[in-house]
Amino acid sequence: MSQSRRSFASDNVAPAAPEVMAALARVNQGSVHSYGDDPETRRLVELARRTFETELAVYPVATGTAANALALAVLAPPYGGIYCHDIAHVNTDECGAPEFYTGGAKLLPLATPDGKLRAGQLAVPIAHARAMGVHHVAPAALSISQATEWGTVYQLGELRELTATAHAHGLTVHMDGARFANAVAHLGCSPAEASWKCGIDVLSFGATKNGALAAEAVIFFKPEMARDFELRRKRAGQLWSKLRYLSAQLAALLEGDLWLRHGRHANALAARLAQGLRQRGVELVQPVEANEIFAVLPSQRIAALRAQGFEFYEWPAARPDRQPVVRLVTAYDMAEGDVDALLAALGA
Repeated sequence: MSQSRRSFASDNVAPAAPEVMAALARVNQGSVHSYGDDPETRRLVELARRTFETELAVYPVATGTAANALALAVLAPPYGGIYCHDIAHVNTDECGAPEFYTGGAKLLPLATPDGKLRAGQLAVPIAHARAMGVHHVAPAALSISQATEWGTVYQLGELRELTATAHAHGLTVHMDGARFANAVAHLGCSPAEASWKCGIDVLSFGATKNGALAAEAVIFFKPEMARDFELRRKRAGQLWSKLRYLSAQLAALLEGDLWLRHGRHANALAARLAQGLRQRGVELVQPVEANEIFAVLPSQRIAALRAQGFEFYEWPAARPDRQPVVRLVTAYDMAEGDVDALLAALGA
């Protein structure tokens, strides 16, 4: 087994998919118009509309941080408040980019043990904010992660209840879909049912973790909401002059539902790994619903696995027994043998 196949640190460590590389080679011919006025970007728009079964506006960007921060910049004014989970990527891993690109909007984190927000959590903080008037940031948006940072997945009913509550309070709803493919694969529904039909207004459509080289997309299900997104994308340095190269990657994943096949494969490997861990007496911290596994491992076993070249992260989780929690992530390009090798090493 190659060293790279022993990395369960993240799905970001996976290479670009062969289909993506082939698409890049295909569009790397001749001269075409720049800044999105090209056939590949127009094809991406049509594929996205077909995938999500609706009219929409889609904007490729290079990173997930840019997708999230620029999307939120459209939804929240500088004096606005954005409700999110306290471990959401926008709150913990984006170096203040949402605050920067919104011009000062405040993230308002809420906590739950499983990474999923509940509709009942919104009413009290929103009422307090409105009662405080100009002394508090104005409630503007809700940002949710699907799948969550704990690898859990909102069920469709949970999404509908959450977004309906947000809309009733005048909030717009953003979904960080860095692992949207894994979530849709777990739910077994259509992309439309998992997004706009559940009340999602704007989706950060993740592709880099799922086989792209460097490509994400911001999708507005109400195109009129994207009134100034194009200007914000340009100002942020995220409008590529040779946009065909981003569009080609996204189109390659949407074509023939390759993105969903990748999500299903990574999920299946995670389920295989979770089952093997349980059989070896390893405690799992969360239900395994996407492609992330959070497991309790003693320090000696962690050290032994790392000595054999396995890579993964220890995860911050306060436990009464003070045992470390590790995160193991499966990727679209892994094989069953890669999972079995880890399980064999753990058993030994």
